[in-house]
Parts: sequence; C-alpha cells; structure tokens
Amino acid sequence: MTVQGLVDWRGRPVNPKWHGGVRAALFLHVLVVLVNAANIANLMNLVSYLHGTMHMGVASSSTAATNFIGAMCMFSLVGAFISDSYIKRFHTMLIFGPLEVLGYGLLAIQAHYRSLHPPQCDINKENNNCVQVHGFNFVLLNIGLYTVTFGEGCLRACIASLGGDQFDDDDTIEQRQKISFFNWFTFAISIGGFLGLIFVVWVENNKGWDIGFALCALLVFIGLIVTACGFPFYRNQIPAGSPLTQILQVFVAAYRKRNLSLTDYKESEEVANRNTPRMEVFARTTGFKFLDKATIDNGDKGGWSFCSTTQVEEIKIILRMLPLFISSTIGYLPFPLLMTFTVQQGGTMNTQLGKIHISPASLFVVPITFQMVTLVIYDRVIVPLLRKLTGYPGGITHLQRVGIGFFFAAVATAVAALVETKRKKVAIEHGLIDSSTGIPMSVFWLGLQFFFLGIIDVTSFVGLLEFFYSEASTGMKSIGTSIFFCIIGVAAWLSSFLINVVNKVTRNGEGKGWLDGANLNRSHLDRFYWLLSVIGLLSFLNYAYWANKYVSRYNPGIVTEDVKRSPKRETDTI
Repeated sequence: MTVQGLVDWRGRPVNPKWHGGVRAALFLHVLVVLVNAANIANLMNLVSYLHGTMHMGVASSSTAATNFIGAMCMFSLVGAFISDSYIKRFHTMLIFGPLEVLGYGLLAIQAHYRSLHPPQCDINKENNNCVQVHGFNFVLLNIGLYTVTFGEGCLRACIASLGGDQFDDDDTIEQRQKISFFNWFTFAISIGGFLGLIFVVWVENNKGWDIGFALCALLVFIGLIVTACGFPFYRNQIPAGSPLTQILQVFVAAYRKRNLSLTDYKESEEVANRNTPRMEVFARTTGFKFLDKATIDNGDKGGWSFCSTTQVEEIKIILRMLPLFISSTIGYLPFPLLMTFTVQQGGTMNTQLGKIHISPASLFVVPITFQMVTLVIYDRVIVPLLRKLTGYPGGITHLQRVGIGFFFAAVATAVAALVETKRKKVAIEHGLIDSSTGIPMSVFWLGLQFFFLGIIDVTSFVGLLEFFYSEASTGMKSIGTSIFFCIIGVAAWLSSFLINVVNKVTRNGEGKGWLDGANLNRSHLDRFYWLLSVIGLLSFLNYAYWANKYVSRYNPGIVTEDVKRSPKRETDTI
C-alpha cells in the first residue's frame, strides 16, 4: 500500500512530509496505553469481582470472564466492517469509543449502590449462604460488561489498522518504521497493562469497585480526547464499500456461471479495470478455480453476475488464510484459561511481599514487565541482527514468530500443572483443603508460568497481528486486524466450552467435575492443565503444518529504492 489514495481529514491527498509517520502514530499509542490500563486491569481482576462481589462460582465466574474477553474481540468485526465499508477508521473510533466509557459508568453505578448487587458475604467459606447475582441485577451487570466490550471491540479493529495506514510499505524507512510500530503498539499495551495492574487494581481492591470502574471510564475518555487531537496528522483510508457484499457477489457470480468453462471466455479488461475505490490490482493466481468463473465476461456485467479479478483474488486471500485462522485459534486456547485460573490460584496462596499485600491480578505485572523488556531488546537488537542474516524486515517471518509462541503455550501449561500439584500438596499437608485462602506457599511460585505467558505475547500476539494486517488487501485492512482479535475471542469462547465439557465428562458420583464448586482445593485444576498441555502440543504441530504450506502473497524481503514489493509467485499450495 502506498500513500496514493489516502486522504487527510478534509478529504485531500496526503502530504507524506506532514501526514502520517511516527508523529501521527504517537497519538494512537497514548490511546492504547490508557485504554489498556483500564481493560487489562479488569480482564485480570474481573474474576475476583464476579466471584467475591457477585458471588458467582469458580467455573461460572471464569466462564463469564472468558466470555467477556471473547465478546470484546468478536465485536471488533463490527468495527472493522463499519470502518472498511462506510466511514473512516478515525471516525469509527470517535463514534463508538464513547460506548466503552458508558459501559464502565454503568458498572460503577451498579458497584456503588448496594441494592444493585448481592449482600456482602464470605464466598470463600465452604458452607455459606451467599446469594449469587440474579434477576435485574444480573441483566444490568451484563449490559455494563457488553457495552464495554462493544465499544472496545470497535476501537481494537481500528487502532492497529489506522496506525498501519500511517506508514508506506514502498518506502524503505517507513517500511521499517511500520515493523517497529506493531512492536511498539504491543509495548503500549504492556505499559497500559502495567499501570492498570498496579494502580487500577489497587483502587478496585482497596477503594472500591465503584471508584475503580469510574477511573476506567475516565482513562478511556482521556484517551479518546488525545486521539481526537491528532486528526490533522492522520492518513485516512477511504472506505471501499461493504466487504461482505463483495464477498457474496463473487460466490453468487461464480455459482451462476458454474457450468461455463474458463477456456471459452476471455475476461474483458475494460470491465475488469472499471473505476473502483480500490488501490490494489491483483493478477490471477492458481487455486480456487471455481471462483475464477465469476470473472467470465458473458455479456452480463451486473455486480452480482460479473466480478473483477482483483475482487476474486481478495476472496482467495481470505480462504488461504482460513487454515491458519483455525489452527491459530486452537493454538491460543490455553492462553485465556491460564490467565483466569492463575488469578484464582494466586488468591489461595500467600500474597505477602514483606509488609506489602499483592493482589493476585497484579501478578500479571511479572509477564508484562518481561514483555516490555523483551520487546525493546527484540526491536532494537534482535531484529536488526536477524535482518542482516535473513533479509526480512522483521528479522523472521510473521508465521515463524507465531509458532515460537504456540510452542511455549504448551510449555506454560505443563509448568502450571506442576505448580498446581505442589499447591494442593501444601494445602493437604497443612490441613487447609477446605480453606480457600491462607495456603503457606508464596504466590511467586506462579512467576514461571507468568514468564511463559509473556513469551507468548511477545511472539504470537505481535506475529498474528502483523500477519493478518499485512496479508489483507488494502480495502480489508480493518477486517484483517479484526480476524486476529477474533482468534483471541473464539479461543476464549472455546475455553468456556472446554470447561463445561470437561466438567460434564469428569463428574463423579457426587456430581462434581474437575472444575466444579467454589473451592479450588477440591477441584482438579492440575489435571486440567495437563490436558491443556497436550492440546497445546498437538495444536502447535497442526499450526506448523499449515504455516509451512502457506505462501505469502508478498515477497517478505526488504524494500530497496530499485526493487519494490512484488508478488512472491502466482502458484499456491493451498
């Protein structure tokens, strides 16, 4: 993609010296920091709120938390569809971002008024009379949570794509800056998470959930204001029409001409190159030949009867990425489960560091700190070194980077299983099997699995984001970004489904499965972690198979002044 076709806020062609670049991206990084200070804190601490304040059980609170993550990611499809089809990405952010502020406001109101949540009760006691949230209060809780997810989903779909639009792939310097942008984009997420897990979590646990949620609303609001201030500097992509309509047109046109032969007709170049808002023109590639019939010019040139080669090739790009989408979703499955259950493990352990009490949710500062340090070293030291060896702008390919993360996902769950076995052993030895807190084992035993979680973020998170953004066509960049977030969302929902299936299959004579009940000591989380480790290893092998077969539509080599990016080859193996 080049700056040609991009416009400024007034709709005029952009000036590369004034619009885009690192300066424009800085405004977006501020938004990423502030939004994630709110979101990551609540993603990690939401289980504590649902379990401790709303009196939901271990399995139900974990399921609700993973559903929250899943919905936040899946709603990014809505924002992507709107920004690619009708209004600019910047405008989409300003219109739907305030919904996230509204959602946090509703949660703050519910947490403030006692009539809107269950009476106080010690949920950690084995025999308690705690009342789980229900009725109108349950509805209000979900309205608040899913209003947050909808607003955040629309923001997620647009931030990374708008940031990528600020850099020109056909310029050597900007191409490298774009690679760094995605690394620093992840770094900004980590900074936000670091601040949120220290300050926001502390406020929620010590000053009250109402003040905590109100603080989150304020952070998101400030982030949107800062982003709006950068409007004179942004390069804006003009919406190219509904991607969904274009996808359906190809399939309908191909079906109508299913009985025609490609050798009998020649595509009309005049019609194939008709004026559209697209900025990329694709040559025909092999594979999915049944779709090529949509380009046959048999005299009927309606949108649902005839499609350009470029339009067909955009659909082929999506279909070729589908195996990687599925295998990556399964590969990401252990990640949301590790996050939610690790917080519950930490809540039963000794969380004292000297005289300081550390919230279990704040333990995620460990992987985030590691992630920030690693990202800086990776971007400033490792990438330039690997770039000289491989010729790739990012040092290694996106898919290789993702594979490293999926391998460590299997390792992380195996380590978590060993730590959980140790934790339960200590609880039994001290007669605390029926106690949900106070196990004399330092919470820093969880540090190693946090360490591996950080590796997964540095590798798979950034790699998948870059891959789906770079492979998507110009008119579907937001869709490409949202596909990445859909992987996280679907993985979160699959994890909820997996919990329910495991509980159903493993229920014994007492009617309890591995993860049933409110007492983690009575569960079999260690066995569940071992199951996740096996799933993680198998999913890594499956991903490696499809990644090895995939052929990128672009040559990943470095752009020079004499050689611009060009298609790698026309043949494909998928």
